Amino acid sequence: MNNYSILIGRIFLAHIFLLSGINKITSYEASAQYMASGGVPGALLPAVIALEILAAVAIIIGFRTKWACWALAAFSIVAAVLYHMDFGNQMQMIMFMKNFAIAGGFLVLAEHGPGPLSIDKR
Repeated sequence: MNNYSILIGRIFLAHIFLLSGINKITSYEASAQYMASGGVPGALLPAVIALEILAAVAIIIGFRTKWACWALAAFSIVAAVLYHMDFGNQMQMIMFMKNFAIAGGFLVLAEHGPGPLSIDKR
């Protein structure tokens, strides 16, 4: 069961970024405007989409897992700082903590590896 737990954990950690990247494609203008509200130029949206989708898929299949985890951990922390620092708003505070919790999960995964059900271990 342990091997499957690690695989399921990878899927749970990464799927939010895969779906978010796909959603940014389908709502491109709204995503660009939201990015701009945090001071990030909308011109960086293609890079954000690529990062979210490619790193998420890499983590799910266990390919170059350490690098993908580090990338999404950093992305999660930056997003928390840019978009969820309104601690007077309870939902924003929860989103901030959620991003840091996800980053922590990625750091643990990066350190301990993707497990035997991964391309990295083959």
